Amino acid sequence: MSSLPKDTAASRWLEGRVTDASTAVSGIQSGDRVFVQGGHATSVLLLEALVSRASELTNVEVMHLHSLAEHPHLRPGLAGHIRHNALFAGPHSREAVQSGRADYTPVFLADVPGLITSGRLGVDVALVQVSPPDSHGFCSLGPSVDIGKAALETARLIVAEINPQVPRTHGCSCLHTRDIDFAVLSDHPLPVMEPAVIGPEAQEIGRLVATLIEDGSTIQTGIGAVPTAVLNSLHDKHDLGIHTELLPDGVVDLFEAGVITGRHKTVDNRLIVGSFALGTQKILDFINDNAGVHLVGTDRTNDTARIRRQEKMIAINAAIEVDLSGQVAAESIGPMLYSGTGGQMDFMRGASLARGGKAIIAITSTARRGTASRLTPMLAMGAAVTTPRDQVQYVVTEYGIAELSGRTLKQRGEALVAISHPDFRAELRRWLRGTRTYALSSEESASVGT
Repeated sequence: MSSLPKDTAASRWLEGRVTDASTAVSGIQSGDRVFVQGGHATSVLLLEALVSRASELTNVEVMHLHSLAEHPHLRPGLAGHIRHNALFAGPHSREAVQSGRADYTPVFLADVPGLITSGRLGVDVALVQVSPPDSHGFCSLGPSVDIGKAALETARLIVAEINPQVPRTHGCSCLHTRDIDFAVLSDHPLPVMEPAVIGPEAQEIGRLVATLIEDGSTIQTGIGAVPTAVLNSLHDKHDLGIHTELLPDGVVDLFEAGVITGRHKTVDNRLIVGSFALGTQKILDFINDNAGVHLVGTDRTNDTARIRRQEKMIAINAAIEVDLSGQVAAESIGPMLYSGTGGQMDFMRGASLARGGKAIIAITSTARRGTASRLTPMLAMGAAVTTPRDQVQYVVTEYGIAELSGRTLKQRGEALVAISHPDFRAELRRWLRGTRTYALSSEESASVGT
């Protein structure tokens, strides 16, 4: 067991509650639902201790969002003892969900905190990784607030790994030591993501999306090659704001270049607001003790009513495929889960309702190394519709911008075929020509792409 240094805030506030990981998780009982902090802040130390007790337990559910850390609770052989419930399937949990060893709950991120506090998705135990306490006894949840605050408000037992390498963040990220039942001390770097590799297609998409963004806009975007390329293309803009669920590395460069000021934000003026950070060490260093960055719960960042109050709100989201009517599948490949509902619909709806707002889907035109078109006649059988067609205003590929808002089905089909990869346009055009709903005349079909 680690000991507390004398004459520190930690020794003052945590005396009597610091123990080893095995003892810290000893209060978890059969049938409990255990919330685990996600993103950079997942406590593998506490999860390993829980897994070591698996033979003593039955029907323990472990629940969390996307996580960068290892998932020891997903190892084979834990059936009947510990089962994972993914609210968003990341690389570590995807195979387990797809194979049936883990569960998935489809839910908008905006709704998760309310489901937890109402008891519909009640939490018995919360396992978190936090910063050491300040002189007043407050620890910080660091880079991942998201649904954690709701879990901490309702959990019977709170177990915290105290790690000085967790950044102290502002907003709604505090946890007082008096609410911690057991604390385990550690000191190790948080896991990080590798920087996205931006190819020529993503770079062109970024350039095109940037043409839709006016000075003074407020941006929501995600992580990956295309979102990174979009942010990299905004360096000639002025006075942008950030209101998003996920804060990526690209925000740092724009802030340091003076592009992000938030001075025209109609809500949370001048503040960068997010729910969790995700990226390299760059974003972790940026949010550390940065009073201009507020991390809050997803019930606030993803609240459509709040999003729509931001003038010039720009939602930029990705997809797995988009059909020729504009329906977006972003969470599954056919019936096979790939990620999760997340917050796409929260932001797409909010941005489409905002004054001067824009709801954008940005995707490369092909998948599987160019062998499959992401623009398809229909979504794959069994695919979940993440965003319905009437909420998509723009679709952008490396071949152009399709404006869908207020367009008929026929016009949407024409616009989407025109930005598809040239190798697939003839096939998509034939489908449009042969479909009664779209009913293209021979003259019209000749104008749908070349």
